Amino acid sequence: MEPKFATPRGIPVKRTTMLRNGTKKTKWYWKLKLGIQFKAIKAALSSSLHNQRRRLTCSTAITTTTPQHTPTNGLVSPLVIHQSKSSKKNDLRLAKPLASLLRMPLRASDFIDFGNHMTPTLSPRDKISAVWRDLHGASDWEGLLDPLHPFLRREIVKYGEFAQATYDAFDFDPLSEFCGSCRYNRQKLLNELGLAQNGYKVTKYIYALSPVDGPDWFESSKIGEVWSRDSNWMGFVAVSSDEESDRIGRRDILVSWRGTVTPTEWYIDLKTKLKKIDRSNKKVKVQRGFLTIYKSKDEDSKFNKTSASEQVMEELHRLIDFFKQKGDREISLTITGHSLGGALSLLTAYEAGVTFPADVHVSVVSFGAPRVGNLAFREKLNEMGVKILRVVIGQDIVPKLPGLFVNSIVNKLSAVTGKLNWVYRHVGKELRMNMFMSPYLKKDSDMSGSHNLEIYLHLVDGFVTKKGKFRWNSRRDVALVNKGSDMLVEELRIPEFWYQLPHKGLIKNRFGRWVKPGRNVEDIPSPFSQPSQV
Repeated sequence: MEPKFATPRGIPVKRTTMLRNGTKKTKWYWKLKLGIQFKAIKAALSSSLHNQRRRLTCSTAITTTTPQHTPTNGLVSPLVIHQSKSSKKNDLRLAKPLASLLRMPLRASDFIDFGNHMTPTLSPRDKISAVWRDLHGASDWEGLLDPLHPFLRREIVKYGEFAQATYDAFDFDPLSEFCGSCRYNRQKLLNELGLAQNGYKVTKYIYALSPVDGPDWFESSKIGEVWSRDSNWMGFVAVSSDEESDRIGRRDILVSWRGTVTPTEWYIDLKTKLKKIDRSNKKVKVQRGFLTIYKSKDEDSKFNKTSASEQVMEELHRLIDFFKQKGDREISLTITGHSLGGALSLLTAYEAGVTFPADVHVSVVSFGAPRVGNLAFREKLNEMGVKILRVVIGQDIVPKLPGLFVNSIVNKLSAVTGKLNWVYRHVGKELRMNMFMSPYLKKDSDMSGSHNLEIYLHLVDGFVTKKGKFRWNSRRDVALVNKGSDMLVEELRIPEFWYQLPHKGLIKNRFGRWVKPGRNVEDIPSPFSQPSQV
């Protein structure tokens, strides 16, 4: 039996071999150290697992670890186990959960209620009054996106949660008499959804038409009597309180738009023909479907005798005039939305830029928004000083639409093709993220999952740099990812699509019967409701 060598890496070893003719031959070769002893592996893993399994507390301090495992700059520990392609299936099956376990600060046991031992999900609310213009694009977010500044991260998440509220409060139960409306009235909305701490007050609801002459399956409701057959709740206008205005340095007027939900909205989204948006400038064109939802109205409609555009602009005029007369603070207009909501945000920003004076700072924070208009549309927005931040996930296909193939090819050949005004163009600054940077998300390619707004907010909360790891001390609740998807890794044991009304909306009355609850009078949509007094 040949002798076994245990030598340090790179040490030459002398080896003597007896040949058949009886002579001896000496060979020199390099013995590479390819592994370490089993006891060393066991000791290293035990030490790492011990540090990783500590209970997360309300403190953000990190316990002492060995130098190679110490998180730096708020990033996840770099310890990752890589498997070679030649590994056996059993080895991969065992190694994958182990690798995930070592990379994830949270595991299944952290989602069991242990009272006050869980990490709070609310980020600190710093005073940003001195830097709010930079956070809203005064310098085109130069130096703030990579690495992502903590103040900007919190602002993006704040506006993203307002956009998420338009989904969470939307009644899309086909068996509901109020299908297509908001579940709550203006005074209740932010309280019911846990957003009251942001310091905004909702002043007006916005309704939109999506006119389609089509088959019955286009209709949202399956019952005969509904609150409205032609209108859907599309978003809201809100304004910052005095206390919040002091913190953020100005009076912020917010417009939050909902994304595509109803079948008719999906149908209209596919109308990709460009159409004029501005009579004074015939070159400026936008996607026909988005403009249809934004501009449609019907004299016979209860909620859309005026269009969504007219509703929102009327309210913005009222609020801006009121606060200008008050004259105590600067005024900003921030518009947010996801998917179709991001497209409507750009249309609103365009109208606001044309209508309001330059001292009203207009900015957009959109999530997963598609292309909206042509080159002239982009140039006009830039000319008016509208600041736009587009948050995008690389695996999400929606931001590549319309014109998935044509626009990509033409834009790459822009030096040759020149300024083609019939080509769709994105507007503004982009914050691009990768789904695979999060240790909590499945690595499977899921087109619908990558477009989910909660995944956008999860990635923003963990994003530091494009090439960095997921932020170790991220605060936002990871379980929210599966609220409307099935994208969390199985090791966390979080149910998929868990967000729904208790008992699917049924309640047990005092006689012990399960019934559908009636809405309080103030929660029933009314075309006669007036904007909230400011």
